[in-house]
Amino acid sequence: ILMKVSCIILARGGSKGIPKKNIIDFCGKPLIAWTILQALDAKGVTDVWVSSDSDEILEVSKRYGANTIVRPKVISGDAEPSESAWLHAIDFIEKQSNCSINYILAPQVTSPLRHATDFSDAIVQIKINGADSLLSVAEIEDFFIWKQKSGAFPKSVNYDYKNRKPRQKIEKTYLENGSFYLFKPQVIRDNSNRLGGNISLFVMDKYKMFQIDNIEDIELSSVIMKGFNLNKV
Repeated sequence: ILMKVSCIILARGGSKGIPKKNIIDFCGKPLIAWTILQALDAKGVTDVWVSSDSDEILEVSKRYGANTIVRPKVISGDAEPSESAWLHAIDFIEKQSNCSINYILAPQVTSPLRHATDFSDAIVQIKINGADSLLSVAEIEDFFIWKQKSGAFPKSVNYDYKNRKPRQKIEKTYLENGSFYLFKPQVIRDNSNRLGGNISLFVMDKYKMFQIDNIEDIELSSVIMKGFNLNKV
């Protein structure tokens, strides 16, 4: 039986940190183009959609091969969770295609440092694991956190500095890198959350964890993009 895995890319028009962030030039293409092309190139992805309240973003997305969904203004505000837009998009796609979706691939536009195989490998993993949802992560090693309250001396948070363990005995921990999520529509419909049920962790290379949130992130990410040949799509 053919599985329907729909990729839904959310891209609002308003951006305070970087104006028109989703369509800024990044390594010779609009930023959103990288995520669209990676999804189109990934085995197991059935269709690729961009949901946006911006005509300009939708136009750019069409040019790079994505289907488009006009995101209603009422669910396009700063404070509105991504879940609202995903739910709207799922209903739209299922109504239009007249068939139900097995999994939603939900990548973040501001995390272009990835391969198409990250998506396809994650799809294989979620099926093998029998999981309901999956998140991309980076493995953390020797990551010791300290906190300091105003006017007080700092304290170690996730380890005891008086009893420092050898590196080999430190338990593995993982950082949610925000690159993408994968989930069954029922998970988000039941919980209004992208994660739920049995959750699987998809471990990505460390260098893929960088996101473009500020102007200075663009330069760093473009160096990584070119250095690891991720721009060869």
